[in-house]
Amino acid sequence: MLDLLEKTVMTAIGAAAITQKKAEELVVEMKEKYTLSEDEGRRIVERLKGIAEENREKIREMAEVEVKKIVERLGLVSREEYDLLLSRVQELESRLNN
Repeated sequence: MLDLLEKTVMTAIGAAAITQKKAEELVVEMKEKYTLSEDEGRRIVERLKGIAEENREKIREMAEVEVKKIVERLGLVSREEYDLLLSRVQELESRLNN
């Protein structure tokens, strides 16, 4: 189940990266078609990279929220909760053995 969630998140992030690549290709095409200067093309690419990075961050945040909802709905414990319970069990076992 967690593998599926991880794959979903990675797919969303990958889609954002592909979009950035396509945007860069579009800029190259625009540069040739509309005779943009090197500087204008560079500024457009940088702006598109910024937009892609913002989108990637938004996708990551949305995926994180959705994963937390699913984990709660399935009744799974977080790594932090697991580690806490593990240390409590180890402490209790230590008390019993002494």
